[in-house]
Amino acid sequence: MTDRTDPALVAGNRQTLADYAATHFLWQVEAGVGTVTLNRPERKNPLTFDSYAELRDLFHRLRYATDVHVVVLQGAGGNFCSGGDVHEIIGPLVQLKAPELLMFTRMTGALVSEMRHCPQPIVAAIDGVCAGAGAILAMASDLRLGTARSKTAFLFNRVGLAGCDMGACAILPRIVGQGRASELLYTGRSLPGDEAERWGFLNRLCEPDALTAEAQKLARDIADGPTFANGITKTMLHQEWAMTVDQAIEAEAQAQALCMLTGDFERAYRAFVDKRRPVFEGN
Repeated sequence: MTDRTDPALVAGNRQTLADYAATHFLWQVEAGVGTVTLNRPERKNPLTFDSYAELRDLFHRLRYATDVHVVVLQGAGGNFCSGGDVHEIIGPLVQLKAPELLMFTRMTGALVSEMRHCPQPIVAAIDGVCAGAGAILAMASDLRLGTARSKTAFLFNRVGLAGCDMGACAILPRIVGQGRASELLYTGRSLPGDEAERWGFLNRLCEPDALTAEAQKLARDIADGPTFANGITKTMLHQEWAMTVDQAIEAEAQAQALCMLTGDFERAYRAFVDKRRPVFEGN
């Protein structure tokens, strides 16, 4: 992972990511929307040691990006992600000792942490297989669009592991509730798209051939909004898990006062007075 003391990444040293050349997935930026495409369709887009690390580093870099306001996370070839590659990850892991295994699990957990701490909302477009670490990537996203044929499975116990992987026991119950999360993590069963929508894991269902377009439209709609304020919203949604109600009310008072200092707040007021739609600039 890139050293966080690297001058290219310190706070106040803004950067653009449109020209970032990804090695282990596809990356493109258009109109404020960055799109990550897991691109191993012949294997249903599994993750490798290298793709885990590169995704972690990309989401860290997004903290400093000036040209990316929303991220879409998707898979190629009709599937989202089948999890860790059996031959390239699972096989080598059974040969490692505890210190090296802990290094790996901390690295995968860091990916989720970076997803939650980057200011850009993340829209997951979920079709087909969404299993293991793929289900975690979907869970760690802010919004999830899916299809009726999607199948989400937190199948860690199917391979002899605990369901407490990459923050699942903390995040999943907050999305679907404690009882439903417990069922998924204890059984490893697949959650079909229609059930995932009823449970609140998916925000809505799309037709498979319309999924990409709808995810991009949602992302563009968010990107057209007050992006600084959206980043504050994401931060508070994450941080308030560990706050009392009184602490949350005070933290939100401070955060909202900060947003009131932005140009976007005044732009919205001027647009209301002029009876027109505001054009936000993210500052």
